[in-house]
Amino acid sequence: MSLEPHPSFQADSRELILASSSPRRRELLERFGYRFRVLEPDSHAECGICSRETPPEVVARLAYQKAANVIDKIDSGLVLACDTVAECVAIILGKPEDREHARQMLTRLRGRSHSVYSGICLWDKTSAHRLVRVDVSHLWMEPISDQQLDAYLDSEQWVGKAGAFGFQDGPNWIRLDRGSASNVVGLPMELLGEMLVDMSKYLTAKSID
Repeated sequence: MSLEPHPSFQADSRELILASSSPRRRELLERFGYRFRVLEPDSHAECGICSRETPPEVVARLAYQKAANVIDKIDSGLVLACDTVAECVAIILGKPEDREHARQMLTRLRGRSHSVYSGICLWDKTSAHRLVRVDVSHLWMEPISDQQLDAYLDSEQWVGKAGAFGFQDGPNWIRLDRGSASNVVGLPMELLGEMLVDMSKYLTAKSID
């Protein structure tokens, strides 16, 4: 699956306010030609996984929290927030806290299928209209050896990544079976495009009213 836009793709011309510190989300927006500026949410808006929530509920709520935090800091504009987690055998895997935590995550994932969920929140300050949607991709991780696992941990490519792996780094032991590749990286670009179209339709209809 490609992380490049289709040759006929045209990015929405509005400037987005990206409520994220993720360099991978910035890279995806740049690659697809979006105009944006970054306004990071406060740290308290980016945490809080509840054991009673399903993965879609977690990412939807956290994306909303981030957008709500940033929307209060601006006078106008369209805020984009996103949150991503992995899920394996009903256990939610966010970003690893340290190397040992990353090892535990990857040990759980190897030799198993798992899913990656991303929640997107788009929030227009002027109209107060907001959209929250969730995307999911399904992957398989090969039963890699302890030596392969240690080598990956040594690379530190797991730092700051849900599930402790970076799909965009090209590890040959991760396979995308179904869904969006950009979702696995941390921002489902196909879903974002659909949501921007729906936001435009709403704002156009509201202006006519």
